[in-house]
Amino acid sequence: MHLYESVYGLPRHLGQHSGGMIISDRGLDTVVPLENATMENRRVVQWDKDDCEDLGIIKVDLLGLGMLAAMQDTVELCRARGNPVDLAQIPKDDPATYDMLCRADTVGVFQVESRAQMATLPRMRPRQFYDLVVEVAIIRPGPIVGGMVHPYLDRRNGKEAVDFIDDRFKPALERTLGIPLFQEQVLQMAMIAADFNGSQAEELRRAISFHRSEDRMQKVMAKLRAAMDRKRVGHDIQTRIVDSISSFALYGFPESHAISFALIAYASAWLKVHRPAEFYVGLLNNQPMGFYSRATLVKDARHHGLRVRPVDVCVSEVLCTVEADTIIRLGLNQAKSLNARTAERLIAERTRAPFASLDDFLIRVQPTKAERRVLAKIGALNSLPGTTHRRDALWQAERFIDPDDLFGGRTTVSAEAPQDPTAARPPLKKMDRWERLQADYDGLSLTTGPHPMAYLRKQLPATVLRAADLPHARPNEVVTIAGLVICRQRPGTAKGHVFVSLEDETGISNAFVPGPVFEKNHLVISQETFLLITGRLQEMNSVTSIYTERVEALPFAAEVRRQSHDFH
Repeated sequence: MHLYESVYGLPRHLGQHSGGMIISDRGLDTVVPLENATMENRRVVQWDKDDCEDLGIIKVDLLGLGMLAAMQDTVELCRARGNPVDLAQIPKDDPATYDMLCRADTVGVFQVESRAQMATLPRMRPRQFYDLVVEVAIIRPGPIVGGMVHPYLDRRNGKEAVDFIDDRFKPALERTLGIPLFQEQVLQMAMIAADFNGSQAEELRRAISFHRSEDRMQKVMAKLRAAMDRKRVGHDIQTRIVDSISSFALYGFPESHAISFALIAYASAWLKVHRPAEFYVGLLNNQPMGFYSRATLVKDARHHGLRVRPVDVCVSEVLCTVEADTIIRLGLNQAKSLNARTAERLIAERTRAPFASLDDFLIRVQPTKAERRVLAKIGALNSLPGTTHRRDALWQAERFIDPDDLFGGRTTVSAEAPQDPTAARPPLKKMDRWERLQADYDGLSLTTGPHPMAYLRKQLPATVLRAADLPHARPNEVVTIAGLVICRQRPGTAKGHVFVSLEDETGISNAFVPGPVFEKNHLVISQETFLLITGRLQEMNSVTSIYTERVEALPFAAEVRRQSHDFH
């Protein structure tokens, strides 16, 4: 026991904050002890952030967001196409943008694209910016564990009366209907209920920032209760205040943080509505990021009326591009195994002179065996003169001798046969649809053709519903859905339950898997790419989900390997 007590409260492990920066007016080695980091020319402060803060050292956390890069690319694309956008000037009350948010049509939209956010948006029905601020803040572990989500939504929808805990808290809690969601509100509550001064409120802020020190939290709570006793605050109200603050300490954050995130969420939603082609290209060129794979982004783009054209060595740039208001072209960067230098060499050679044949392409670009195979498999060589289809391109590409195989080093590429595109070739059959699908996923991890479920649909009973059919089914009706797994989640706040999202040719359907059902079928749910799920339809505010009763693997003719968002 004495050993336990002596180590209690010590750090469990050491971690490095790659975005934490310390600013000093003198050499840091004269202020704090330093050590060399693993990365060359990097130094790490040996004190933790709390000790640095206690000493008064200025520390700045830099948060890198992929969405900012995607939005910057989107804006630059709009400007280059003669349709400039100034994000500082976009309408802040755009009806079409809020309509899309209310529909939870938010694949690719910053911060509100998760399953939980999509389930909440139709209940929240944001119609102004501060609604989005609350939406960003409320779907987090703290509000969920603290039981704040449902009371707020019920109050917002008129199903529950607004309760401020104490009337004195109304100025602090009125904008969130009596629910303390933000750090600033918690500090105001402490100042009102316990007459905390600035330094005491700062002590409370530091204690609840990450709730890492139970001892510090208990000391502050004891001070808070003692101060409330002196003010003769009722015991019940004290308990509600303390419970609210304790719940908030689980990943709650400042209102300023939520406002900043909501600004990015709104701007990305506006771009998706009004500049969809540029928006999706910006997302694709900045992967990996966000909640969904490139394949789901491509399918979502198509659901929004965009045409996505495949990789083509005769027209594709290194990055994805916008060919017209409703047409996207995949870039060479989407092809697996294609080296960036090879892609740049391809563009340079194509700019110098068009490729006369596949042989001409191979001689001038000099792709490796793996590179030319993947380009042929995904159909990127089909538009070269003398090439008729993917398997024909594969055959021609294999006729070339890879210098790496002969000499162990790269020199030049030569051909075994004359450079005549009309030379006789074996009459190879075209790939069928299954083979093309398999080749697309092997070489791109996505397809610009029909969704895999479109091929499988005819083999399924008519009783298996599509995602688009679910809004028309009756609540509590036993239904069956099928699709490609794009998300598996088991949040710590879900008490062992699992959430699964399936994608089919019409959209995304969601299933709630109770803990016992998951434990019984955990291998199938965790490892299979396609699932068949049967359960009862649940509907709330036009959001449907399946309460799972039975799960089966769905065999597929082609092996589709696809990255899903699993248990993050």
